[in-house]
Amino acid sequence: MVEIQRTQSESSGSLSPSAVEESKYRLLYSKSRVYVNPTAYARDNIPGFVALVKREAVNPTYLLAWIPETLLCEKGTDEWDKFVRIEEKAMLDEEDEDAVLIDLPTQRPESYAFSVPLTSIYSLLVHPPTLSSWHGTIGINLINSSTLPTLHFHDDESFSTTLPFRYSKSNSTGAYPPTSLPSSSRTSTSWGGEDLLSRLRPYAHLLRSTLQPSLFIVDPSKADIDTHTTQIFDDDAVDDILAQSSYASSHSPVPAHRRPRPLHSVPANTSNQHPTRPSVLHRSLYPPSISTTQSSSHARMALLQSFSNITRATRHAAQNILSHPLAKPIVPHLPDPVKSLVNANGDLEWGSWVEKGGVGEFESARVYLARWARIVAEEGDRARKREAQALPSSSDVVEEISPLGVFELLHSTINLPSPKTSRDPAHPIDEALWAKWFDKDGRPKVRLEEMKCQVFRRGITPYGNLRKKMWPFILGVHEWDITDSEREAKWEEKRKRYCEIKDEWCGVPEVFDRPDVLEERHRIDVDCRRTDRTQPLFSTSYEDTADNGSNGDRRYTTISPQMSDIGAQSPSNEHIDRLAGILLTYNFYNKELGYVQGMSDLCAPLYVAMGSDEELTFWCFVEIQNFLRDQSGMKKQLSTLQELISVMDPDLYRHLEKTDGLNLFFCFRWVLIAFKREFPFDDVLRLWEVLWTDYYSNEFVIFVALAILESHRDMILRYLVEFDEILKYCNELSMTIELDSTLAQAEVLFLSFAQLVADIDRRRAEEATDSTSSVLRQRGTSSSEGKASLSKVAMPTLSDNLRDLLKTGR
Repeated sequence: MVEIQRTQSESSGSLSPSAVEESKYRLLYSKSRVYVNPTAYARDNIPGFVALVKREAVNPTYLLAWIPETLLCEKGTDEWDKFVRIEEKAMLDEEDEDAVLIDLPTQRPESYAFSVPLTSIYSLLVHPPTLSSWHGTIGINLINSSTLPTLHFHDDESFSTTLPFRYSKSNSTGAYPPTSLPSSSRTSTSWGGEDLLSRLRPYAHLLRSTLQPSLFIVDPSKADIDTHTTQIFDDDAVDDILAQSSYASSHSPVPAHRRPRPLHSVPANTSNQHPTRPSVLHRSLYPPSISTTQSSSHARMALLQSFSNITRATRHAAQNILSHPLAKPIVPHLPDPVKSLVNANGDLEWGSWVEKGGVGEFESARVYLARWARIVAEEGDRARKREAQALPSSSDVVEEISPLGVFELLHSTINLPSPKTSRDPAHPIDEALWAKWFDKDGRPKVRLEEMKCQVFRRGITPYGNLRKKMWPFILGVHEWDITDSEREAKWEEKRKRYCEIKDEWCGVPEVFDRPDVLEERHRIDVDCRRTDRTQPLFSTSYEDTADNGSNGDRRYTTISPQMSDIGAQSPSNEHIDRLAGILLTYNFYNKELGYVQGMSDLCAPLYVAMGSDEELTFWCFVEIQNFLRDQSGMKKQLSTLQELISVMDPDLYRHLEKTDGLNLFFCFRWVLIAFKREFPFDDVLRLWEVLWTDYYSNEFVIFVALAILESHRDMILRYLVEFDEILKYCNELSMTIELDSTLAQAEVLFLSFAQLVADIDRRRAEEATDSTSSVLRQRGTSSSEGKASLSKVAMPTLSDNLRDLLKTGR
């Protein structure tokens, strides 16, 4: 027997036999090459073992676990060999002579490992391999409504299918080739997920839902059994109904020429347990004869058409009733399928039916088509760029194929010059150039505006710690036109100010445990534990030590309101606690605003770029913080973006108006956290330093949002006709947007907007001058007045919000 026990501290002394028994976990089943896919990219897939573990005790507990291969490698080859050996035994169906005992699989969220009791699993969502998806999947839903990572079974890589098949001693006779195992020795399974289900059935009751065949309820309750065992008619149920219907009787009130012909019944003297008359599906696939098919098809079509008419009439009646204003109070209490019938216009549109009618996992065909067209268009743009680079340089070619690709600006009534982008991200600012901008005493040689201009056009190199030096100047934390000694003295004052604010709560129990502070601590702790956990600073967790209480200040460096909350969430570490401390200090710094969800998304990249410097991160965060609890700032930005679309792209504006998309909810996340979740982490840093320069506008983020919409306007106008489709399409743009081309388009859009505003002001000034001078002149003929009226062009009205977009400098 192979036995591994948990290591106990020396101070705990010897364990009792019952305690030793409780610490044993027996490995019952394992399957290799079961992947977890954290992202949509195959390179990020994590291979591992899915295992069934038994906790040896008086009342044994069975756990379902997934352990990544890297975690097993850390424990050594012995632990790896145990999982492989159990998998081979499951393949051979051998009886366990020696029990294999392992350590309890540890839950490490950064590696997606988990181990949960079978009693805590509510359901399994099983999707076998198909032609479009080679690898089957199993999704695990827990009783507490949380979902574990989806398991992808790569059977073509699993050890049980790739290793040479080895027979047990009982089957080896020394002869070659060895005799094969009897076919009845083991039930054949088509893929790894089916094998896992067969291994779970001896330890839990798995009920397959009749409503959704891919859903398996684990140890269902009586309510679950009643819900998921609804009788579903067989394929030949229609034939049975028709065989006994009154249509076959001569007393039927239906005229003879309208009656469907009765189907032939099964002979009474047949001894076959299966009916000789095939089902409707089989007869449609394999018609026995033309006459039989024709005689049955009319009856089936007549009955099915009657059913469809009844269903359609019932649906429209339900729509009319539930859409009435008096029915609004009861609508929230109705089941979801019934809610899907409620529509203000009384119509059941395709887009709402897809999202609400029970087939949400199948996306709209228009969304799929728009995504496909976008990919084709992007490939075409890249191909044109490659061809342009290969062709000899000429002025005509450069003007036709620009770095922006196919990008059509607003058509104006006059020939305005076409704006050009000034960005050059291929040559970012480096340490050498930064050093040339300062004298020996630290006083800059260039103006602040020139420095911001270079940052906007070129960006900052990601190598080294140049961002830590430059970002405080861009954000205004450090003053620009002073010496190093003066700058250091001012910074020391801010450092002391930060310590004073932090001392208001750190180490002060009467403040730290106040009810209002407890609430803020809990919100901050929850957000920080799930923010940017892929970054190295936040990916690790505290080591499990027995003497955590030796550090007297340990409680005050943990923001979690209760120590028990730590085990219910993702594990924390030193940097996560320091990040939470910065946000809690900001809560005391700006007591009127406090902490708002999403601040952790803005603060975490600052913490990484500042090299985990608390004081520098805090004051940079203070400068970029523009959150408002009532989100009135967000409302103004989205309203300004709506007005900008109406001026720059009237066609897109009218389309959004038709689809009820003028609320621009699909842009809310973009503007709220400055595209934090739309670009990779490194691109977010490059984007933010461009936005902070305020080189063209204080609200340049709005032009970035407009550039993304303009890049996809053709897809939106051509394929997406529902608000839900536009929302889904824009949400799925995350991590697919190219940053440099988007910033170049945003710059061109701003320059075009500035030209348009200048042209409108010039025309209105000319009209005002003409109207004043016309009073002094004699009235012309009616024909000249007609020509003058025809020459007038209606110019768009610019609100104060649009004119504020031209302001720069805060």
